[in-house]
Amino acid sequence: MSYLVHNCFKETVDSFIASTGMKQPSDYLDHMEKRKRIFTLALEGNALKAIELTEELAPDLLEKNKDLHFDLLSLHFVELVRSRKITEALEFARSKLSPLGNVQNFVAKLENFMTLLAFDEPEKSPMNHLLSIEYRQPVVESLNRAILAHANLPSCTPMERLIQQTTVVRQCLNQELAKDVPPPFSLKDFLEC
Repeated sequence: MSYLVHNCFKETVDSFIASTGMKQPSDYLDHMEKRKRIFTLALEGNALKAIELTEELAPDLLEKNKDLHFDLLSLHFVELVRSRKITEALEFARSKLSPLGNVQNFVAKLENFMTLLAFDEPEKSPMNHLLSIEYRQPVVESLNRAILAHANLPSCTPMERLIQQTTVVRQCLNQELAKDVPPPFSLKDFLEC
């Protein structure tokens, strides 16, 4: 259930609670709905609204996490470029992204984003991956984890933590044994037995 709540699968959580008879986590619904709204807005390309709602739900989070704030602002810039609102994209870059250009971590990212402007069809540019949902997904996942941490909730589910720990133990064993190692765990193979 913690995985479902963590990832904002409200309907599935409700079904899980109904079918297992478990108690509903306290105050999970309101917080999960707000996170899901933010999550969805950012994935759909409405990063400015996602920023606004994040600031309401978790004041000072983005102020303290400049990397995440920059990534969200860049999602908005990319959406402006995708929509062919070049003048608006340039103005946004000048007012919101340029002040962050003196931070070394952001210089290369800014250059990559600006590359999109050099092409009439940004989808055909070498930086076209910045326009994809695959680029947005990790930003949104980082935002979700940051909001959870800000609310003093686990930023990682127990299931994810267990998988991470199992992976590390397995890698250590592989290094120590170097041979005669059982094949990697496969949930599919396990379920077929």
